Amino acid sequence: MQSLKYIGMMFPLWLAISANAAPSIQSEPIQPIPKAVIKNPAMVELGKKLFFEPRLSKSGFISCNSCHNLSTGGSDNLSSSIGDHWQQGPIRSPSVLNSSMNVAQFWDGRAKSLQEQASGPIANPREMASNHVLALDVLRSIPAYVNEFNQVFGRKQITMQEVTQAIAAFEETLVTPDSRFDQWLKGNKKALNAQELRGYQTFKTAGCVACHNGPAVGGNSFQKMGLVAPYQTSNPAQGRAGVTGNDADRMAFKVPSLRNVALRAPYFHDAGAPTLEAAVSTMGKLQLGRAFNQQEIGDIVAFLHTLTGKQPQIVLPILPASSNNTPHPTPFN
Repeated sequence: MQSLKYIGMMFPLWLAISANAAPSIQSEPIQPIPKAVIKNPAMVELGKKLFFEPRLSKSGFISCNSCHNLSTGGSDNLSSSIGDHWQQGPIRSPSVLNSSMNVAQFWDGRAKSLQEQASGPIANPREMASNHVLALDVLRSIPAYVNEFNQVFGRKQITMQEVTQAIAAFEETLVTPDSRFDQWLKGNKKALNAQELRGYQTFKTAGCVACHNGPAVGGNSFQKMGLVAPYQTSNPAQGRAGVTGNDADRMAFKVPSLRNVALRAPYFHDAGAPTLEAAVSTMGKLQLGRAFNQQEIGDIVAFLHTLTGKQPQIVLPILPASSNNTPHPTPFN
């Protein structure tokens, strides 16, 4: 787990930047998000279909987009996601937007890549509740999918390797560049108003940037939830400890990206903060040992709203029709 050693080294540099000065991207703790570069359009298009494909679930109703809704900031905006037969998921669904910038996937980082992450929910009995054999049987039974996989990968034999590679290729395009904050970073001094600039300065001077930095404004480290005081929650998730087996990693979670954070309340892994104001107040107390006053909270929240970038413009795919051999979904027992 990365430490907070950034603070002592970086604060003198960060604080030297005046709120009214034209920013230097190199000297700021946050960098603009680059636009997506699509190297293989055919694979991305196939991955988009699979992302929206409900037949990968046992019920024929749940797709990746069910929990990572691209219309609502890449998440479902629920306290925990709804799985097969209306089962309650164990944790808040993280956003898929800009997820390619994460150090790892899932709150506990148990998947090292987007491709590794993509295979998990399909076979999870509390999520899509299928299995890899059945999911592949569905795809192999649909001639249009067989032909498309052959066009993209050069072979008609469909495996989970190709399925997850295509989904990951699509998810890598789900970036949100050109936020008002990014425009300010690039030199447009009119992109932010006075309150938003005050919020950014407070965000830096208070120490928020020790964890929320880089292009994604987070997502690049694991930190303990409750550094100064314990975080009180009824959620049983233990963070990295469940992956590493190391008790020192208990309650250490991947720091969430703050890009588009205004679009995806509630907040934290357990949805413990219903609003951005509540999240800022809690983080100040538990992570920084600081009780922000109402103006500081309002200023920081105003700054966080400037991190909303251009959302991916997605045309819903027309999915290929099932064949007579396609396994039927079982949504009702």
